[in-house]
Amino acid sequence: QVQLVESGGGLVQTGGSLRLSCAASGRTLSGNAMGWFRQAPGKEREFVAVTNWSGGNTYYADSVRGRFTCSRDNAKNTVYLQMNSLKPEDTAVYYCAVTEKYYYADYFEPVGYSYWGQGTQVTVSS
Repeated sequence: QVQLVESGGGLVQTGGSLRLSCAASGRTLSGNAMGWFRQAPGKEREFVAVTNWSGGNTYYADSVRGRFTCSRDNAKNTVYLQMNSLKPEDTAVYYCAVTEKYYYADYFEPVGYSYWGQGTQVTVSS
């Protein structure tokens, strides 16, 4: 069983930065892609970023590309999301997730992921 715990969320002003962390336990995940999703009130959960098992390939949603950076440290079984130039529309609960899929087309929808964290709130004030 995999447990994921996110941290690093909070309240920040427009243009500010936050770094989210997601620590995994229960199993080594160095062979799995790990992703970030977010869900704003009244909206569906949406893809933000994903990094493959090595961190060598990372994909981003158009809305965050150039502002967010997803990385991982396999030695620590942890994935990160550095968020810069934050906007009010980035306000959401952010979730990390682990996929057991190996084809990148499966990485962009929630259904492709097997394990989820509890989420961390990010609020960007205008």
